[in-house]
Amino acid sequence: MPRFLRTRLRLGRFLSAWIFAFPLAVATSALAANPSDDTLLRALQEELERSKAELKMDSVAAPYFIEYRVTEIEAFDASATFGALRSQQRSGGRFLRVVVRIGDYKEDSYYGSGEGTLDMVPLDGDVYAIRHRVWLATDRAYKAAGEALSSKQAALKQMTIDQPVDDFAPAPPVQSVEPLAHLPKTDFAPWLHLLEESSGLYRSDPKLQRFDSGLRFQATNHYLVNSEGTVARSGSAQYTLTIAGSTQAPDGLSLQRAHEDEARDLSGLPSREKFLQTTSKILETLKQLREAPVAEEEYRGPVLFSNDAAASVVYELIAPNLLGRKPKLGENARTVGAWASSYKMRVLPDFIDVVDDPTISTFVNLPLFGDYKLDEEGVKAERVPLVEKGQIVSYLMGRRPIRDFPASNGHGRAAATGGPEPYPGNLILETTDPRPDVELKKRLIELAHQHNQPYGIYVQTLGPGLEPRLVYRVYVSDGHEELIRGAIFGDLDVRSLRSNLIAAGTTPLVENHIESIPFSVASPSLLFNELLMKRTPASKQGLPEYGPPPLGESTADATRK
Repeated sequence: MPRFLRTRLRLGRFLSAWIFAFPLAVATSALAANPSDDTLLRALQEELERSKAELKMDSVAAPYFIEYRVTEIEAFDASATFGALRSQQRSGGRFLRVVVRIGDYKEDSYYGSGEGTLDMVPLDGDVYAIRHRVWLATDRAYKAAGEALSSKQAALKQMTIDQPVDDFAPAPPVQSVEPLAHLPKTDFAPWLHLLEESSGLYRSDPKLQRFDSGLRFQATNHYLVNSEGTVARSGSAQYTLTIAGSTQAPDGLSLQRAHEDEARDLSGLPSREKFLQTTSKILETLKQLREAPVAEEEYRGPVLFSNDAAASVVYELIAPNLLGRKPKLGENARTVGAWASSYKMRVLPDFIDVVDDPTISTFVNLPLFGDYKLDEEGVKAERVPLVEKGQIVSYLMGRRPIRDFPASNGHGRAAATGGPEPYPGNLILETTDPRPDVELKKRLIELAHQHNQPYGIYVQTLGPGLEPRLVYRVYVSDGHEELIRGAIFGDLDVRSLRSNLIAAGTTPLVENHIESIPFSVASPSLLFNELLMKRTPASKQGLPEYGPPPLGESTADATRK
């Protein structure tokens, strides 16, 4: 599985590939409103009962577990660049994932690159057409499971496993059929016009090299039935507006800014005026970055991360190391990641707690998008304390046990096209000793003075990979701030979290990730006693050889006149 950061890929990329391969999916689904009228749910249940009764080959044991999971997506995407609409597309599809396990909970056929098979099922209400696709996918999954079990048993004969752990955890059956989600039947033209307006504000800065606005409106419905007796259906919707731009400094350094607004319905998105104000702010900071001085070759001293930047630190450094992922066959580690062997050990300062709670939809009156009732393995969501007084007390678990954690805690989550893996819902970092943000900035200045530095560093926003986007020098002499560019961190890692994090603020910010697996991260501001910041070694591209085209009428237009 790719590094946690790479899960930021939008589901639209998966959709594009699958829709190209399956033209049948390019339509808006007629979603059932009443469970008794839901032909997809009925087809899955009927085919499951038939598979339980009849799926058996002479040379292969009958399955002990069968699961059908369908993710139904209806989406509308659009983007505009430099004031012109670039694309708009409605898309949708039903993604079927079939899992067949042979053996038993202690040792089964899960081996190699994963489990199950992936297919598409028809969007209309033809029960027999749906069952036909499910039957074929089940047949492929069963045959693959037989081959995988044989290979796994042969491999196990060559290994010595000191502390064997079961392959799969049983879960109580759940019956939960909730309403389906739909995109509103409305004219999206005003939203397209807003994208054109927003991206058209590039005219205030002809030195921009990219300036885009986009939207993604998506309704997702989840279906799950399995041989343990679980029958589940749920729906949710997410609405996203984005702004992204880039420019180059006079020395050729590339500079980027981005912003995203998320909501559960159209009314929760910002107004036209507010969105355009945000766009103007992004444009202004790009211009300021272009004119800002470059970071020094090296700075070692105190660094204060705003709650915005701190949420990115939690996302990048803490979240991926609290996942209870089973190691490869034959490996005796508890899990994987930097904190794989740190159970019941201190990994953060003793004033820091971390919890994941998918049972809540708001935190300090801020919306969260990682809430759900059941995970993609049919297990009820649970609030899970992960770090208490700096010590790891648990990991996020799906149904693949690891040492000391034999059962799921409701965090087996999956994208439409992927198998379930442990994953956050609403990951929240809290402090038992909150300090007002004003006090943290004063402390930053005091620490800089103690380090004999003329300034401390304040990080307002971070990009992917903890790349600093907005970074300021806060001067010891009078506290004034100066924006800088071209800085990277040299030692911002899990060790610095444990050893150099000395204080946290009072006001958390929520960073929502509306993507293939929606989740949220919340954190207050974080103050580090000492970090290394360096000038980026990134190569600089040459500036354009000639200026941008005029913003007035084109030569061709003038000629026609």
